[in-house]
Amino acid sequence: MEPTMELDYYLELSERPVLFEKATHVNSVFFDEANKQVFAVRSGGATGVVVKGPEDRSPISFRMEDKGEVKCIKFSLENRILAVQRTVKRVDFINLIQDYSQLEYSQECKAKPTTKNAQIMGFCWTSSTEIVFITDQGIEFYQVLPEKRTLKLLKSQSITVNWYMYCPESSVILLSTANHCNVLQPFYFRNGTMSKMTKFEIELPVSTGKTIKISERDIAMSTIYGQLYVLFLRHHAKSSSSAGAEVVMYHLSREGSPKKMHILKLNRTGKFALNVVDNLVVVHHQDTETSVIFDIRLRGDSDGTITLHQPVLPPRSIHPYQIPVAGPSAVAGQVPVPCKLYSSSWIVFQPDIIISASEGYLWYLRVKLQPIVHLLADKGRLMDFLLQRKDCKSVILSVCSQMLTEADRAPLPEISTVFDKLNSEYKKYLDADNSYTMAVESSQGRSNALLKRPVRGQAVIDQSDMYTHVLSVFTDLKEAPHKFIISVLMEYIRSLNQFQIPVQHYLYELVIKTLVQHNLFYMLHQFLQYHVLSDSKPLACLLLSLESVYPPAHQLSLDMLKRLSTANDEIIEVLLSKHQVLAAMRFIRGIGGHDNASARKFLDAAKQANDDTLFYTVFRFFEQRNQRLRGNPNFTPGEHCEEHVASFKKTFGEQALLKLPAL
Repeated sequence: MEPTMELDYYLELSERPVLFEKATHVNSVFFDEANKQVFAVRSGGATGVVVKGPEDRSPISFRMEDKGEVKCIKFSLENRILAVQRTVKRVDFINLIQDYSQLEYSQECKAKPTTKNAQIMGFCWTSSTEIVFITDQGIEFYQVLPEKRTLKLLKSQSITVNWYMYCPESSVILLSTANHCNVLQPFYFRNGTMSKMTKFEIELPVSTGKTIKISERDIAMSTIYGQLYVLFLRHHAKSSSSAGAEVVMYHLSREGSPKKMHILKLNRTGKFALNVVDNLVVVHHQDTETSVIFDIRLRGDSDGTITLHQPVLPPRSIHPYQIPVAGPSAVAGQVPVPCKLYSSSWIVFQPDIIISASEGYLWYLRVKLQPIVHLLADKGRLMDFLLQRKDCKSVILSVCSQMLTEADRAPLPEISTVFDKLNSEYKKYLDADNSYTMAVESSQGRSNALLKRPVRGQAVIDQSDMYTHVLSVFTDLKEAPHKFIISVLMEYIRSLNQFQIPVQHYLYELVIKTLVQHNLFYMLHQFLQYHVLSDSKPLACLLLSLESVYPPAHQLSLDMLKRLSTANDEIIEVLLSKHQVLAAMRFIRGIGGHDNASARKFLDAAKQANDDTLFYTVFRFFEQRNQRLRGNPNFTPGEHCEEHVASFKKTFGEQALLKLPAL
């Protein structure tokens, strides 16, 4: 396949699908949305049931007694109990927990006098021991008692049900009621309780006098950016002047009323299916065999209540998929068979599952980020998109590098926008982490089990990431204009300062080294003079090392150390290393530190200067200090100055030493 063709596909099927025995007249296939398991039931279970789930789980195989056609089969969470529906009145249970009997036990739906003809439409496990029956007359919430092989009714609700839908991630069951199926009643389940949420009505599609009912095929329920949404695929009548179908998104809250918040414009008509992948709404269009993606976090056209969104990218097909030839007739090296994408036999489940029962495949739908980089020209919008994705870090860093290193480099304002978007996320994480640290410290040993350290997601691109993968590489490019390099580095530092993020010294060092490399000493002087580069000890030391190529760097370093006010020892060391002993003495006297200064350190430096006058001056200075502090000019043994006293006597004579005053 051509490399350019590869860049066109931003959706793909998982490389390692879940394989199961395809549906035939003797093999029935069922999917459990809670455990993400496929059940292949042969001959009603008499010749075997094989359960396959996500890749990291081992298949489960067992046999059941054939008691009739299986209508529905699911494990409880944790695979502890198997539930099988064979009739419209009853569900059978088998304990698979160790030490319990394998005997079946059953539960019929509770037929009240007014609902004696109630029929079970299906069931949903909400925990390892709690199950909900959905009948055409309402719902029944049970606790399963496996050790007693019986069920206990916890709560029930009478309501006419047309069809139902379950979102296991949020433990919400949605019931369709009313004649046109457009009144939806959600129920929430948690820890043995059933809560009735606020019902809402879906606006019926525009029609020409024809009654239209809402089909469950046009409804999906999924969690997007941590919020539960009901997605309604609204088709427009052929006579309608509207541009095409659309997806209407209702936000469901456990407390408030559901709200219509987003409309996704599809700009076409036909057969559609919905998935949610990495918080993106993916809409498949069977007629054109293409898909589009929507991101409700990206800015759309809003009237203050409802936001209209267009597809993020042009329609594209899912990446072609090859099915290997399997079975006894397979020949080594045989070319795989292309999979028929967007097949009418495909069944889509939330959030990201596509099943082909006729081929025996379960795939997870995936979004490929790298192709999107080439399809979304606006770098600001691209960064808004990438920062919301789960595995975005490497792609974001590559985008930053491309903006700086490619022949058609991005303009500085665009680079600035990208830096600000990255540092905005970076700052959010730093603030959250700081708040967590302060909360832990303020708890003073009290229980802080409710405190959770913020998770550092891939969207957090810190200074180390940018330095290692982008900026340090960028500054080494010989073809990049040095003014552009400096501008980019300073723009990143500006962005950090704007978000009040302390700039790490290695970024300043990179600026200084780049300036020196291009002999831009006048600019370096200005940056330091106007404090564009913040003072730090590492930076001052770097300036000292530049004295040989730029002599004023020595004084710039000293000035910086003085401004720091916490680097007095470093200043003295610098001055002494340069044999500026008198300057060091004046400095230490100026800060009032001469009483505690090491006489030997100064005398060593004076001796190394090979200047007798300097040595005499320093020796006399410390003799006078000793006299003032102790009433005795002599050095104590702890000062280890014996060598210098002997040298002084040899050079200037015994009589030159200060004498104790006569008693």
